[in-house]
Amino acid sequence: MNKVKPKVVLVRSTPDPDALVASAAKLCYASDTSGILEDGADSEKFVHKLFTLGHLSPIEHACFTFYIEGVSRAMTHQLVRHRLASYSQRSQRYVAHASFDYVVPPQLEGRKVVVDGEEIDAVDYFCETMVMLAQRYSRLNAALGESGEASNQDARYVLPNACETKIFVTMNARELLHFFAERLCMRAQWEIRAVAEMMFDLAKQKFPAAFRGAGPKCIKAGRCPEGKMTCGKYQEMVEKYGRA
Repeated sequence: MNKVKPKVVLVRSTPDPDALVASAAKLCYASDTSGILEDGADSEKFVHKLFTLGHLSPIEHACFTFYIEGVSRAMTHQLVRHRLASYSQRSQRYVAHASFDYVVPPQLEGRKVVVDGEEIDAVDYFCETMVMLAQRYSRLNAALGESGEASNQDARYVLPNACETKIFVTMNARELLHFFAERLCMRAQWEIRAVAEMMFDLAKQKFPAAFRGAGPKCIKAGRCPEGKMTCGKYQEMVEKYGRA
């Protein structure tokens, strides 16, 4: 059992997304389609024009598949709420978790837990809890006959949200823009925000025309839309991501 941190790999992405998206958009207006599949030199410029017009459906043709590991079940429960995506996640039913890696919330660092009047380091206490839960899982699995999926599916009820998981995610570029708007926000939970940052960096390298000016929702809005719940860091976000 080990403490882990997130890792994101861009496994596949649409080749030449600028050209594909430009062709798809031009088709909407073309009376002559004979050269619609030709890769024009103005593709990136044309994609940028789509954004100024608000014509975003063509960018849905560009897709990105990420492999994500070293993240918690708490994080993926938030991730899969983004419905316009495809997911394949490692199962806790078919895969035994007698010894699982786990994610430690960084906010625990430097804090103390009081147990029977004695102060214990919060991270140490958290890690001890993970070991204890793994032991309970193993004992319950044994009591259930340790018969693979039949016992795993019930023993897993004691596994924590901190339990490490791995997941494949496929999103089109338009859904990624929405995902980044929501999850790069400073009010997003720290772990999914960290993963969103990694995905953003990878996607922007492959399709800069679509993700130029992308970022938390305040970037496009020109202000923080959270009202009294604002993080108060709008100017910092503009400096980091730029204006849309």
